[in-house]
Amino acid sequence: MPCFLGCLALAMPRLALFLVWLFSDLLERNYATVLWPVLGFLFLPVTTLAWAYAHQQSGGEIGGLWIALVVVAVLVDLGLFRSSGRRGPREAKS
Repeated sequence: MPCFLGCLALAMPRLALFLVWLFSDLLERNYATVLWPVLGFLFLPVTTLAWAYAHQQSGGEIGGLWIALVVVAVLVDLGLFRSSGRRGPREAKS
């Protein structure tokens, strides 16, 4: 199940975040308020999932490889955000 959720998070991160919120208490346990998951849903869904998972697995002290996971998630989110503006036909630059 975690592998499927990971693949789903990369393909459709907002749907994966919604399903995690709907079927588990991972977000409630790892975020103090509902504000951070909502902002994460809107702007950085993969990072929100990675932070919650890293916080859960590390017992609250995020460091080492868990920080690397969160940094990779930020880069994936920025890549998804940046590539969403390039959906039309590209014009040739002279």
